[in-house]
Amino acid sequence: MTTIKTQRHYGLDLLRIFACYMVIQVHSGEFYYIGNIGQTLNTADAHWVGWYNSLCRACVPLFAMVSGFFLFPVGDVPLFFKKRMTRVAIPFIIWCIFYAVYQYFMGQSTLHASLVNILKIFVNYGTDIGHLWYVYMLLGIYLFAPVISPWIQSASRKSIEFYVTLWAISLTLPYIHLIFPEIWGEAFWNHTPMLYYFSGFMGYAVLAYYIRRFHLEPKTWNYTVGILLILVGYAITVSGFMDRLPTEKFVMTLELTWGFETINVAMIAAGLFLMFKNITFNKSSALVTGILSDASAKSYGIYLAHIMVLNAVYLWLNPAIASAAVKVPLIAVITFLLTWLGVKILSYLPKSKWLIG
Repeated sequence: MTTIKTQRHYGLDLLRIFACYMVIQVHSGEFYYIGNIGQTLNTADAHWVGWYNSLCRACVPLFAMVSGFFLFPVGDVPLFFKKRMTRVAIPFIIWCIFYAVYQYFMGQSTLHASLVNILKIFVNYGTDIGHLWYVYMLLGIYLFAPVISPWIQSASRKSIEFYVTLWAISLTLPYIHLIFPEIWGEAFWNHTPMLYYFSGFMGYAVLAYYIRRFHLEPKTWNYTVGILLILVGYAITVSGFMDRLPTEKFVMTLELTWGFETINVAMIAAGLFLMFKNITFNKSSALVTGILSDASAKSYGIYLAHIMVLNAVYLWLNPAIASAAVKVPLIAVITFLLTWLGVKILSYLPKSKWLIG
């Protein structure tokens, strides 16, 4: 069994913060290319969103990679579930309730609908707040971690590379489906085709573990390969969005190259991870590392809470600034800082871990 020493990785703290900011910028841009009932807005603002947020689509994969980096090995399974599930699930349930109440007071739902949404939390995030889907995915990774942990600890390098290779091939399926709608056993009666068991976000977690186990030490090639992956991945992601923006009427089809489970987005995430993992700080940087540790520890709370703040910041800034070239990053930065401040204040409450993770 392979034993990996645990230490503070400030580069990954910084990456977690960056990923959290990227999520907020993605959501800041949604005001400018998504119209009523999911229709596409083909405007100058939408083009700016395409240039900016094509890079930010790596946000959720990066969260999955940072989680995967620290996920294995799974030792005491009951303790693992107690720590992971309570830290993630309880704040999630509380914020689902908050959002149901928030929607009622904002006039977005009736009292009856809000109460029903609270009851629906165990079905699918209760309220129509899209970013909460991530928590179900994360809990799914946690549920499967004890199953895969014995294998991943004892697996050879080639065995893990075999898994990652097949997972990477599965990331090309959204593009293969443009030519072949059904492939490798897909049919309306079969939703588990050949590479089904190698697909999904677990691949990001395994990739992060692979990097931790075999490529943890900083190497010059990390930067060369990392930059190349980012540039190629970004080129595919942004060109696909821009090419489809004038013709696709609905966001569902517009965002083909923005999918979290596409090879190009995975390339961006892997490139960023390779580079950020090498970032270190010397002992004289206590103030910086303290800030990083604090923001990183509160990133989950920021993720859960930011939509309320984002809506308020958007209503404040949108009328005052003409172009999304300025508005999108400015709204995102202000939202991130205000939400961080709010979560920081909440952290001083008794039992605040049940609220912010």
